[in-house]
Amino acid sequence: MGASAHTVRAYREDMEAYLRWAQRAGVDPLAPTYRQLRRYLAELDQARYARTTIKRHLSSLRTFFRWACVIGLAPADPASVLSAPKVDRRLPKVVSDGDVERLLAVYGPTDADGAPREQTAAQMRDAALLEFLFSCGARVSEASGLLLSWVNFPECEVKVFGKRAKERIVPLSRRGAEAMARYLEKARPELLGDRQSDYFFVSNRGNQMKPDGIRKMFKRALATAGLDESLSPHALRHSFATDLLEGGADLRSVQDMLGHASLTTTQIYTHVTPERLKEIHGLAHPRA
Repeated sequence: MGASAHTVRAYREDMEAYLRWAQRAGVDPLAPTYRQLRRYLAELDQARYARTTIKRHLSSLRTFFRWACVIGLAPADPASVLSAPKVDRRLPKVVSDGDVERLLAVYGPTDADGAPREQTAAQMRDAALLEFLFSCGARVSEASGLLLSWVNFPECEVKVFGKRAKERIVPLSRRGAEAMARYLEKARPELLGDRQSDYFFVSNRGNQMKPDGIRKMFKRALATAGLDESLSPHALRHSFATDLLEGGADLRSVQDMLGHASLTTTQIYTHVTPERLKEIHGLAHPRA
């Protein structure tokens, strides 16, 4: 199936929640009726679950009952005729250019005033990680799974495997390549010690840098930079896409770089920021 560990965990938790509900409601979990499943989704809505979360629960049920019917575990597939709730189209959170610079400077080789400073091995790694996430618009899982052999410094590009093990080649920015090369030369050997690893980013103990470890590092960087701590590393991916489109990149190229299966997913980034609207108005309107 190729799903990430994060997705597998979410689906498992969805099914565990469904089984608990079925037991509480006195419903046979393998043979619910259409109405019973509708009631389950309605209760999730009443419990103020986000529509995106309810939609994922339904996706988990559909996957489960499709599989259960194939192996003869369930007599029918009532989930196949359920409709997902409409999800409000929300603009993705992005980090402003100034805030991106503040964030990238947290572990960087210079301080906020541009003065050189000593970096620990862990700080070099974290600086390289943040530059990589913003430089490539990569997902946390892709940074975690990045192998040493997939980084092509002469061509300034990396190979990443996204959702469902879909491969793509993504360009690296000059700053991103420099930070990663600095980490590779000066910090990675120190973090590894006498150990070996095929993974590019390694933890303080020389193991693969796991997604949870990257997210915790990102939270610490936000706090140090004095930025909104509700932001996730995905906000850098959103900023990457928005910057490319506002810089004139075509939608199809951005789709390829982000690894989106559908162009519709990429199109959410084609929103125009309020600042850009004011700029367009000032340039185009005769009375501006």
